[in-house]
Amino acid sequence: MLPSVVYLVPLLASIPTVNAKFSPVVDVGYAKYLGVYNSDLDLNTYYGIKFAQAPIGDLRWKAPVPVVEAKSYSGAVINGTMPGLSCFQGTPYWKTSSSPTITPQSEDCLLLNVIQPGTAKSNSSAKLPVVVSIHGGGYTQGDATSYPPVAFINHANNEFIFVSVQYRLGAYGFLGSEEVTKHGSSNVGLLDQRLAIEWTHKHIAAFGGDPDKITIWGGSAGGGSVTHQMIMYGGVKNPPFSAAIAEFPWWQNMRTKQQLEKQYSTLLSAANCTTLSCLRSLPEDQLAIATQLTYTTGYQNQEYGYGPFYYGPYVDGHIIRDLPSTSFKNGHFTKVPMLVDRDFYEGASFTNASISSFEEMAADLKIQFPSADASFTSRLWDLYPASAFNSTFWRRAAWFGDATIHCPTYYIASTVSASGQKIWKNIFNAGTQEHAAVGPFLAAFPEQLGHSPSGADNATIGLVMKDWYASFVVAGDPNKRSWSNVTKPFWPTYDKVAKEMMVNYTGIGVLDDAMFDKTERCAFWWENARVAQN
Repeated sequence: MLPSVVYLVPLLASIPTVNAKFSPVVDVGYAKYLGVYNSDLDLNTYYGIKFAQAPIGDLRWKAPVPVVEAKSYSGAVINGTMPGLSCFQGTPYWKTSSSPTITPQSEDCLLLNVIQPGTAKSNSSAKLPVVVSIHGGGYTQGDATSYPPVAFINHANNEFIFVSVQYRLGAYGFLGSEEVTKHGSSNVGLLDQRLAIEWTHKHIAAFGGDPDKITIWGGSAGGGSVTHQMIMYGGVKNPPFSAAIAEFPWWQNMRTKQQLEKQYSTLLSAANCTTLSCLRSLPEDQLAIATQLTYTTGYQNQEYGYGPFYYGPYVDGHIIRDLPSTSFKNGHFTKVPMLVDRDFYEGASFTNASISSFEEMAADLKIQFPSADASFTSRLWDLYPASAFNSTFWRRAAWFGDATIHCPTYYIASTVSASGQKIWKNIFNAGTQEHAAVGPFLAAFPEQLGHSPSGADNATIGLVMKDWYASFVVAGDPNKRSWSNVTKPFWPTYDKVAKEMMVNYTGIGVLDDAMFDKTERCAFWWENARVAQN
């Protein structure tokens, strides 16, 4: 599976069945949208709802401008029966050979999709819980259709509403420099996400949703995005969401100010520009070519190495005020109940399969952590001795996986628990066991499990995972609700005894995190966050 977290399961049942007689229309107050009804699953889907103005021209690299909420459509119903265009994608140099099929793209992409229960529940007076899904893809790839949720929704008897959002990616969403900050905004991709969540909070009641029961959910860079929404502005007391699910949260090293300036300079050169205003005046196709060139140039100049995606969130002092690990350690995050997970071998997908020597690994380490000194590297080799691994590949995969995903789940679980909020932690050791392995078990229908190319071949595990995660969304606790007849162990909250759930093929049960992430290795990465995440 590609690290872009597009769940590759058979999706015939997720393709909407158009029925003109039952085509739904929703009025969000300033516009009406025509959706599509799936009679097999009793679900309405509204595609391509615009939540912000097109970030083009002078609006490039500026905070998103909310869509004009005025009766300006003369009563016409907007067609929301087909997916909108994706935001412009970017492909890191090390990932070029496995680049996914490119979907139609546009800068006018700040859109969201809403999947609403059909006739029975949408006509009910009860307010339904809501999921806002932030897609993964290394902050450079993916769109609102990356995660097919209909099997998950249907498993829970259509008891919640699912919203999937798009945000500016790569250089469009995460370009940083003094000039960008002075004449625009930093981290605009995160601001896009926030505006989409705020739009949902404001308008979801029109779909039958409860604005006070919104769970933000993402995997990989989507999981990282969830944690960045939590640390945004140092944490806020009244966020537009009430709970969070961060799956295998991707915490790649962040660009320093000097690295951001170099990145900006690389884009200027690729675009044959010298100023930000020049970049803003470029035609869409020329800017797209220039941004993709930066991935090649940046890699060749060793500005990033194998695994990271070059662009991504960074510390700007205002929107993101400190590194994620430091922010969580200091309690500077929004306090909401949370569920966090990771897969067993997260580093494997981001490690070069051809790496075979210590010299290659040491050179890679220097690129990954340019500020690392001799004491840092010496301690790292001690913690990850060659004798503990059967190859250089797995040795490198171990420390990279710990630094970017494994240990962040421990930091999140321990600090959220210490803040007094409930949090549940899970390690998933089934399917491929690698990055995003849990995804197909949540995304596939039971009859599809066993036929997926993603390694999701156990229907019972799929039912267990859907029960737990849907229960968290609907009831705020993975143990409170169940829609299957499968017997499951009780999943305790992560607290001072650091208990977590382990899911694998030989059994499902509660284990001590000291066996996995509450370790000397993770303590090392936490203590050296300034090196590891810069």
